[in-house]
Amino acid sequence: MSGLSFVCTGVRADRYAAGPTLVFRLRISKDSDEPVHALALNCQIRIEPARRGYDGTEAHGLTDLFGERSRWGSTLQPVQFAQVPLMVTGFTRETEADLVVPCTYDMDIAATRYLDALRGGEVPLLMLFSGTAFTGAGGFRVEPVPWDREATFRMPVAAWREMVEQHFPGCGWIRLPRDTMNALLAFRSRRALPSWEATVSALLEETPGAAATGTALTGRTPT
Repeated sequence: MSGLSFVCTGVRADRYAAGPTLVFRLRISKDSDEPVHALALNCQIRIEPARRGYDGTEAHGLTDLFGERSRWGSTLQPVQFAQVPLMVTGFTRETEADLVVPCTYDMDIAATRYLDALRGGEVPLLMLFSGTAFTGAGGFRVEPVPWDREATFRMPVAAWREMVEQHFPGCGWIRLPRDTMNALLAFRSRRALPSWEATVSALLEETPGAAATGTALTGRTPT
């Protein structure tokens, strides 16, 4: 359906979602008065890291993803952020809809590591749309949404950080294999440690040369 166009007008953190969730506001337009009965869309969202600048602290935090800054000319490639479906109800000419995007704070995910490294500013996003349009005046017709439908949006880093703080206030998050978790739990039980923070701190203190790192991570002086 060649007459469709998409614009992203804003984003917000969903305060009432069970998990970290961003809600993007979309404006969808059609270039004729023929009614659209419904749209069944698939939206792919990519981060385009080459479309913004980075200070020294951010560059250091991105080394794990893109290597040293001297290599960024070839390594600063798009990062997959999300792929979500969206059903849009009927409209004529123009409508707006919320695109709900569940997120994760799993630091094994490239998009999460990228976003966590940013201190401020905006995140350059590219939204790619495809799917099926149900149209027709006085009838019913099914048409594909062309693969070249897209929209750019610069998401404030503050929106991401607000979302993370709602669900993980003042914390980070890592995913570990079950065997490692069982070993950590056994270590914690043997030492009768009161929390996972105390467990990790104890392990850091037992590692040669890690005491200073543990102090930096926990804000405490090893005893």
